[in-house]
Amino acid sequence: MTLQELQKQVLQLSTGDRWQLVKAILESLKQEPSSSLKRGNLLRLRGIAKTSSDSENNDSREDYVCDS
Repeated sequence: MTLQELQKQVLQLSTGDRWQLVKAILESLKQEPSSSLKRGNLLRLRGIAKTSSDSENNDSREDYVCDS
């Protein structure tokens, strides 16, 4: 069964049954080794804090100065 097929079937469930399914999925995720989850999150965030040179920072700050 593909993910798309599963999603289609889940949407046919009642709201209460879907909430029970969500709880079961969340509980299963809590039981996963946290190190693998954290590592995956860190890999996706790689480069997010990358900074540009000081001259570029000064130029970009000037764009956001509000004249009062």
